[in-house]
Amino acid sequence: MGAWKMRSLRNSLVAVALLLSFVCGVALAQAPDYANIGRAPTDQEVRAWDIAISLDGDELPPGSGNAQQGAPLFAAKCAACHGRDLEGTSHGPALAGGKGTINTLQPQKTIGSYWPFATSIWDYVNRAMPRYQEGSLTADQVYALTAYLLFRNEIIGENEVMNAQSLPKVQMPNRNGFIPQRLEDIPDTAKRGCKFGTCP
Repeated sequence: MGAWKMRSLRNSLVAVALLLSFVCGVALAQAPDYANIGRAPTDQEVRAWDIAISLDGDELPPGSGNAQQGAPLFAAKCAACHGRDLEGTSHGPALAGGKGTINTLQPQKTIGSYWPFATSIWDYVNRAMPRYQEGSLTADQVYALTAYLLFRNEIIGENEVMNAQSLPKVQMPNRNGFIPQRLEDIPDTAKRGCKFGTCP
């Protein structure tokens, strides 16, 4: 009787394995074939999509602007969402203020209190602002708006010109509030996340 049960169990397992094999084969046979769909992008298309600006600003385009030029642009294109005084609204976050709050229980993460790199401001404004009109600003307008945001956060002067050379040199107040760009620059291995002799 025991041998019959074992043989019956083995036969059931074989049947299940065959059924699964059949189902998988059918599913694979019905999978779509994408062999002749799409095309490789042209060099021009890749360049149009490749608009990200690194932290060191190597990719910043020609152009320039200062806070005086950025003020009317902000009023026309940004204030409706971010507030006339950069205080934020229900449509957009505050862009100024919050100085000294990052290490408190109620941090205000604004450009002046939180952002570590000025080049990130240029990159974000260029790619994502104004909402629903992304990519509509010229390089000069983005430099001017970036200068205005930096000025309103008391980081640069009103007449300081921001361009591809000057913007990466701006020292943001919270620059050292983040871990280094390279983890190997953190001397304490525990803070680097090293475990069992392996470090990231």
